[in-house]
Amino acid sequence: MYIEGDFNPPWFNPAMPSRERSVLGPLLDHWAATTPERVFAVFEDGEQWTWAQTRTKVLATAQALRQLGIKQGDSVGVWLPNGKAIVLVWFATNYLGARYCPINTSFRGNLLAHVISNAGATVLVCHAGLMDRLHDVDLAQVQTIIVSGDYSGPAPGGRTLLPPSALDGDAQALGPVPDVQPWDIYAIIYTSGTTGPSKGVLASYLQLYASGVLCYGYMGPDDRILVNLPMFHVGGTNSIFTALVRGASFYLVDSFDSRNFWAQIKKYRCTTTSGLIGAMTEFLAKAPQAEGERDNPLTIVTLGPVTPQTVALAERYGFSYMTGFNMTEVSVPLVAELNTRAFGSCGKPRAGIQCRLVDENDIEVPVGQLGELILRSDLPWAMTTGYNGMPEATAKAWRNGWFHTGDVFRKDAEDNYFYVDRAKDAIRRRGENISSLEVEREVLAHPAVQEAGAIPAPNPGGEDDVMVVVAPKPGVVIDPAELLQFLIPRMAHFMVPRYVRIVASLPKTPTNKIQKAELRKEGITADTWDRDAAGIVVKRERLRS
Repeated sequence: MYIEGDFNPPWFNPAMPSRERSVLGPLLDHWAATTPERVFAVFEDGEQWTWAQTRTKVLATAQALRQLGIKQGDSVGVWLPNGKAIVLVWFATNYLGARYCPINTSFRGNLLAHVISNAGATVLVCHAGLMDRLHDVDLAQVQTIIVSGDYSGPAPGGRTLLPPSALDGDAQALGPVPDVQPWDIYAIIYTSGTTGPSKGVLASYLQLYASGVLCYGYMGPDDRILVNLPMFHVGGTNSIFTALVRGASFYLVDSFDSRNFWAQIKKYRCTTTSGLIGAMTEFLAKAPQAEGERDNPLTIVTLGPVTPQTVALAERYGFSYMTGFNMTEVSVPLVAELNTRAFGSCGKPRAGIQCRLVDENDIEVPVGQLGELILRSDLPWAMTTGYNGMPEATAKAWRNGWFHTGDVFRKDAEDNYFYVDRAKDAIRRRGENISSLEVEREVLAHPAVQEAGAIPAPNPGGEDDVMVVVAPKPGVVIDPAELLQFLIPRMAHFMVPRYVRIVASLPKTPTNKIQKAELRKEGITADTWDRDAAGIVVKRERLRS
């Protein structure tokens, strides 16, 4: 494992890498040829794939997708939990030069329909446990649905249904594949719609390479990364791709589980993990002390934010840590020194990145004042080129030649950057960015609700809980528990509000816009209903891969 204390990690070179070092297909070919018998992939059921076995499986899946008409530049919709199937479909899609379009497994209703339409995929690979949700949405361009698992129901929208065996192709029959380049798009990764409908981020191989190598580039061939972040987010894909770049291996599990985390780390000798973010560190810190807990293989972790609690956690279990700032659209523009004690800092601009903090007119603010973080990269294609099918959103994000993150920071005299808040109207809960507009739309669909405002309610774990402030229609009474039951089947589990506050009317500006700043200032009042206190539990639907 490569561990250095210097700023701007020496394992990251901000120069253009060759396609053989940064594109999925050539990387897989390289390791399968040079280290065919080394283990590359380990899964939750204990199955292990060597590099050679992985390549054979990927080529077979690619040939099956090609038989379905998938070619370079096409989109393949992937609605699967972490597991063998999603790895194969992702790798096979990219092997053909096509675009991997993963969908959050919690999406449903309008949000799901929007993502399916935006992706433009003709083929959707869907977990059997999610099929019922497809009956309620417009499937847009989707023509064929390959069902992963057992499903005996009708075909949604009259589309062609194929069993999992439809992906069992013939590796020997694949034939020539395109010469995919580092600047080509590997995926459309969907944000959670922080300022409106979810945006499909066009992500290149070079962006994936830069992001992953900066976060996890300390890995070497003898390292193994525990991947417990979802593969419909960049955290999951970045970590697996870096194992591919470095010739390392990965152990893929369904999700983060504080009760099993250390058992997973020890079982397959994982030296790092895909990340400890937000509440994850709080859960681990609360675990009771155990004899021999420092006797574990974990060496270094990417985590955030850095607080006295995270430092104590690292010291308790004997690992080093890195932190920084990233988002789906960029490639880790801020990186902190190894084991930094600058609490709350996201670090400094890394090599090859220019950062500015600006006001609403893109005028740079003085040191110490708050401003929106905007970015430029010396290396082309290392940040998103824009949002799929959304030219106006792309132009707004890239105005004046800089990418606007929508996040408010301050920096000190030593050029350390500190995250302050979201300029966007968003809520962040358990690693998910939640659009307040998406929450409000579903709340307003309730027949008793006249007005609604969704705001973050700060959680002691460092992230947010979802709170909605609602006003009833005249002569109607809103029952918070009944409202919640109305919302649960309509939205992702992480979007379902924890807090409901009922008021006669919401504060508004002279132009009749809801003043969310006022709602946030008032926060959780004495009359706010709390679903946790009411004993209502909303859980993520568990899917077996």
